[in-house]
Amino acid sequence: MTGGIFFFLLFLLLNWIFPLHSGIEYSTVITDRKGNILHVYLTRDQQWRMKTELSDISPLLRRTIIEKEDRYFYDHPGVNPIAIGRALVRNVLRMRRTSGASTITMQVARALEPRKRTYLAKCIEAFRALQLEWKYPKDQILQLYLNLLPYGGNIQGVRTAALLYFNKEPDHLSLAEITALAVIPNKPSTLVMGRANDRIVAERNKWLRRFADDRAFTRADIADALREPLTATRGRMPVFAPHLSARLRPQGLPYIHTTIDLNTQLTIEQLTAAYIRQLHTGFIHQAAVVVVDNATGAVIAYAGSAAFGDTVDGGQVDGVRAIREPGSALKPFLYGQCIDAGLLTPKSVIEDVPIDYQGYAPENYDRKFNGYVTMEYALEHSLNIPAVKSLERLGKDKLIATLAACHCRQIQRDRAKLGLSMILGGCGASLEELTALYTSLAHGGVYRPLRFVTADSARRDSVRVMSPAATFIIDDILSRVNRPDFPLTWSTTAHLPRIAWKTGTSYGRRDAWSIGYNNRYTVGVWVGNFNGKGAPSLSGATVATPLLFQIFNTIDYDNGQEWFRQPPGVDTRIVCSETGLPPSPGCTDLVTDYFVPLVSPTTPCANRQLIPVSPDGKISYCPYCKPAVGYRLVSYRLYSPAMRAYMDDRHVTYEHIPPHNPSCERIFGEGAPVITAPSSGAEYYINRKHPEPIQLACRTGPDVARVYWYVNNAFFKSADAKSAQYFVPQEGPIKISCTDDKGRNRDIWIRVKWVDL
Repeated sequence: MTGGIFFFLLFLLLNWIFPLHSGIEYSTVITDRKGNILHVYLTRDQQWRMKTELSDISPLLRRTIIEKEDRYFYDHPGVNPIAIGRALVRNVLRMRRTSGASTITMQVARALEPRKRTYLAKCIEAFRALQLEWKYPKDQILQLYLNLLPYGGNIQGVRTAALLYFNKEPDHLSLAEITALAVIPNKPSTLVMGRANDRIVAERNKWLRRFADDRAFTRADIADALREPLTATRGRMPVFAPHLSARLRPQGLPYIHTTIDLNTQLTIEQLTAAYIRQLHTGFIHQAAVVVVDNATGAVIAYAGSAAFGDTVDGGQVDGVRAIREPGSALKPFLYGQCIDAGLLTPKSVIEDVPIDYQGYAPENYDRKFNGYVTMEYALEHSLNIPAVKSLERLGKDKLIATLAACHCRQIQRDRAKLGLSMILGGCGASLEELTALYTSLAHGGVYRPLRFVTADSARRDSVRVMSPAATFIIDDILSRVNRPDFPLTWSTTAHLPRIAWKTGTSYGRRDAWSIGYNNRYTVGVWVGNFNGKGAPSLSGATVATPLLFQIFNTIDYDNGQEWFRQPPGVDTRIVCSETGLPPSPGCTDLVTDYFVPLVSPTTPCANRQLIPVSPDGKISYCPYCKPAVGYRLVSYRLYSPAMRAYMDDRHVTYEHIPPHNPSCERIFGEGAPVITAPSSGAEYYINRKHPEPIQLACRTGPDVARVYWYVNNAFFKSADAKSAQYFVPQEGPIKISCTDDKGRNRDIWIRVKWVDL
């Protein structure tokens, strides 16, 4: 009794002095949402060592391993004294080592701290085994053993061996396969699967006959196992969703369960690779795709490039996370917020004419102008000038704040320096960010971050991007097929479910985007080159959208789900087609329009005005100079100076208001000339040797015949209101003034530098 207490206290002392270090690094295993393996990574010591829970091990495998290695495993304290005595007697009698006495626990101790096989090492193993038994329950020790078994080369653990040799999970192995795996760890360097299968079979059958003698299994099971051939060779670990796997690997967990659906992932990888191969002749080499399940916000497919193994075109770059110029992809969110701000409805009319914002003069993709367009037409045709005008009215800070709240990180970082050009792609965003934004259009305008792993909370932080009413209107516009970016090839539209989508093309044709959604899925597609080189044929409509349609044709074939329902906050009304506003008595061309009650504009249309004119219609009057009698009232449509200049330049016929009464002496305070050239606030560089003059041009009201130009407050020239003038400026800041014949004036400042070229 005293001796037992002494040894127990001695063990506790040694256990404190020489603590057990049982930390094991396991391979990181990435799985899909059903548990299928997507990717496995080597440990830092370059081992395939997959962690297996004991609950994943079949009773048959457990029973076989224990029967072969340590049938008294659950009875001894880590060291089997009887087995040690028996082995010692045999080794002494035969003057050589003929049998061992290592228990499963001792083998775990040896695997944790490998040493040369000596008697001292055996004693240390026995002590470590006692420590293991003191620290862990038996089942956990057995689990460690099954995870550390050596199977030759850099293969460790039962699950690793089962997958690499038999392409099966351990609980699907037969008795013959289990026994084959049980014999390899005794001689892992010689019993190599695929090279020494005959020797493995011989060793396997020897143990199967021992099991029969010990009646460990039925004779029928033993007979079947003996007859089973062994044709296994070493296979390869799965390599699916490599970009997402590499992204999640730093978490350092033994198992990372993603939201990926393996079948969808394989389909997307194959479609993307095949599609990009067709574009190589057009100098387009890469693509990235994200597919989101709208019901859960889970990413079910993630292709960071067309081919991960492509070393020539940067296949290992993750195009899902790469920051690129989004082109026109942000326009739906701008117009949605304009609807919520009461600025626009689908039939609101916007002028698509040349405009200059202190030197910034946006152009449409085709470098053409369309005159009067509705908001829905501007969005359908992805017109740039109406988008810039709408952003100027809304205020860029409001849109930036929403995008930053939706985790658009580059936009958040650059928010202080972003300008109106951001709506045309003058900012940075990733495919992941844009796709997540578009999922909000499938959720009534509510943004939630994408889910990549099943452990993500289903209740994630949400951001209201736009109201359900605005979302429905945007969904309706983006789902129309009478658009210039609709692919007309039969192969891409034959079975296409109803979707809403938007394209985008970055400056220099370097990025092509197409993002689509319906009730079930949101799919984001980017096509381009990772080196940033543009291609003449690269555009969202012609390059990215066909792949988007192929994907929807494949993953959502024959979708019978109904489209998004109209929410209570949306109604229809009659508006004037010339302005999109509620009609006045003089409006004759009326159309139906969606609107948001108590939000959308309610100001009646004032597009026409009764103008007093002389009986012969040659002059018009203002209230100041209108005679008491001798005039008539005529209804004229009002045009802005920019719209008149647009129509005049294109020789478009329209009804002009007659020139204002030349005898009128009133000086008007409104309607001053708009200086269109030079650009206000711009800096001009003039060649000192060959100076070129700067143009002076303006837009005026219809009642203006002549204008008067001043440079630095000195009179320069009088000219016709529609004619351009030219002057060679001095160096430095220059004030330019334009006064019309009604006394209205406009000033701008520019800066001129003379340079030697």
